[in-house]
Amino acid sequence: MSWAGSRTESSGFTRFDMLKILCERSRLVRILGIVSCGAALAASALAQNDWPVYGGDPGNRRYSRLAEIDTGNASKLAEAWVFDTRPTPAAHANRPAQATPLVVNGVRYVVTAHQSLVALDPESGKPIWIFTHQHVGRPPRGVAYWPGDRENPARILFGTYDGFLLAVNAKTGKAIPGFGNEGEIDLKVGMKDHYPDVHYGLSGAPVIYKNLAITGSHTQDSPSLGSRGDARAWDVRTGKPVWTFHSVSQPGENGHNTWLNDGWRDRSGANAWTMSSVDIETGTLYMTFDSPSYDFYGGDRPGNDLFGNSLVALDAATGKLKWYFQTIHHDLWDYDAPATPTLVDVTQNGKKIPAVVETGKTGLVFVLNRRSGKPIYPVEERLVPKGDVPGEWYSPTQPFPVKPPPLTRLSLSRSEIAQITPEHQKYCDALFDAEGGAHNDGPFTPMGLKPTVVFPGADGGGNWGSGSVDPKLGYFFVNVKNDGAIGRMIRPSEADPPATKDGLGEDVSANAYIRTGIRVAAGRPTGAFANPQTGWPCNAPPWGELSAVNLNTGEIAWRIPFGRVDELEARGIANTGSFNKGGSLATAGGVLFIGATPDRRFHAYDSRTGKLLWETRLPAPAEANPITYMGNNGRQYVVVDAGDSIVAFRLP
Repeated sequence: MSWAGSRTESSGFTRFDMLKILCERSRLVRILGIVSCGAALAASALAQNDWPVYGGDPGNRRYSRLAEIDTGNASKLAEAWVFDTRPTPAAHANRPAQATPLVVNGVRYVVTAHQSLVALDPESGKPIWIFTHQHVGRPPRGVAYWPGDRENPARILFGTYDGFLLAVNAKTGKAIPGFGNEGEIDLKVGMKDHYPDVHYGLSGAPVIYKNLAITGSHTQDSPSLGSRGDARAWDVRTGKPVWTFHSVSQPGENGHNTWLNDGWRDRSGANAWTMSSVDIETGTLYMTFDSPSYDFYGGDRPGNDLFGNSLVALDAATGKLKWYFQTIHHDLWDYDAPATPTLVDVTQNGKKIPAVVETGKTGLVFVLNRRSGKPIYPVEERLVPKGDVPGEWYSPTQPFPVKPPPLTRLSLSRSEIAQITPEHQKYCDALFDAEGGAHNDGPFTPMGLKPTVVFPGADGGGNWGSGSVDPKLGYFFVNVKNDGAIGRMIRPSEADPPATKDGLGEDVSANAYIRTGIRVAAGRPTGAFANPQTGWPCNAPPWGELSAVNLNTGEIAWRIPFGRVDELEARGIANTGSFNKGGSLATAGGVLFIGATPDRRFHAYDSRTGKLLWETRLPAPAEANPITYMGNNGRQYVVVDAGDSIVAFRLP
């Protein structure tokens, strides 16, 4: 259905509303011993079988206790409803959507690719209200819900690509006039004062902690200098700033000595562009920060560059640093840590350890004690290859967890080129041998002056879709891509035509070297280690995998090829896996749901074994993370965004 026939409807009085009122009465709070009403409200929302937070709960486990759909009946799932997010059916061509919705108090909230926030009836998919805005660019990947208080209504908060934070009344769909400037905060203020023309936006969902809305940022990958990537907190009632955490350590701050030769000045990147998590019990915020800009050259930022490529634990109320763990030193690969930190309990020797799991593009999985930041499984600093780019600074070592094992391929030799068809192998051999022949010297091989295969590439490994958890099994589920890159480093003057400006029109002369692709015969240069005619990677399959990691042992419980290439399957070539983008959802019914693949399939797997239980075709690839909730009719729904369509499934 399209937007035609929208209606206004309010939800009934719930246990959530009752607890909210009770929490406002200090005497009852003392009697009940409720230390944090925010924690109680969050627990109440979860008890209603809603999906009130981006990752299902503040710790982003992406796990539901619902079990109506289980391994015995998942194969019977059928489409319940479809909502077309376009204002009119012919308004636009299909736009990719990567937004995870919320379901709170019988209402489903989701941002669309058409400058709107939509509230839907979760049982029918019919619109309750639609809020439109004039901001441009891609929609964020999620929204946040604040339950309100005696003087302030519940509200939905979300960011925009052009750098605003919006607050909308959750019941009426109207902008909150007392929040910032008529319901908006301009997040760009103070973030790009010296570089007014560079990009700054918000791509992740805000984090709600008590009465704070906490935001990261989306900054440019190039040029090196520009908008800042700081994390900030805002008063959720008024929109006034409360605290700022500098993602690039400033003079006098912890980690400033990791920026040599004043490389910290006006440094862009090092931004939390993905989602964050919060431990309600301890009031700790967990954020991951991107690689500093420029992504592939760091001669103008020597040192380990904190807090780039780091998982950072902050006091959620004040923004003060508790601890940090850097997953990449001096990133030259765009190996940012895009996955949302996942808060879990790891059981060892009969004792539960509070843990946080972080993974990313390298396919390495770090399991840390979330109170101290210390690795639960040992992490070793291992020697890595040094490059040959003049003026570059190379970290001699990188951190490798002893457990769990890597979830992606970390290197590639010529003998590991794909041999799936003679034509594909011929092209890939030629690509590897072009311009004097490529090399790869093992994990963390940096791009050099000669053709270099980097594995995984910046699009490989895991990504922002993150993992999900089955706490009963102790399994962490994550999908990855075995996808590489090829290229070499050149001076801007050597580019064809010479590069004096980057894609934003900014001067790149401060960057001594830039990355370029490799040309096969008379073809166009390619930076992907893949055949541009088919899109098939040049490394041997599997190209995509779905794995379950036993967090209690550090071992891989199961691992399967993930994704299909229909053209190859038609030739009898199966189990190749494929490129994938998006994440999974685990349930108490023992079912793991995930879309993510470009073949438009939506899948249900047995969480314990990885066996495929059910799959169906969607209108477009589901690059968003699915959710599940219990409708007011007592039925369990599973919902995922697929392009311009929101699709819901339930048992017949």
